[in-house]
Amino acid sequence: MRKFNITVDSTKKFIQVFNGIFNMTSMEMSVLAALVDHGETVNLCSSENKKKVSKILNIKDYNTLNNYVKRLKDKKAIVKSKDGYVLFPGLKKENCQIIITIK
Repeated sequence: MRKFNITVDSTKKFIQVFNGIFNMTSMEMSVLAALVDHGETVNLCSSENKKKVSKILNIKDYNTLNNYVKRLKDKKAIVKSKDGYVLFPGLKKENCQIIITIK
């Protein structure tokens, strides 16, 4: 049996570890990581957050992010809450250590 510790130094790398579950494209992962890193925790997909993320990712019209938000919602990487959209609880990296065991 072998164990591997995976060191992730960015939100995008953390999301990539779990991408086998969500099957996101590279751009979807970039959008999600930017929403998490630069957005509110109450509503990841607020207009203000989308404006910030569109600047970071060099997207001219922040409304274009609505396409990515829909795909992330369909893939369950973000979920609807009473205040908007939040990150799927399993993707929160607080107090998380990634260990892969191969038998």
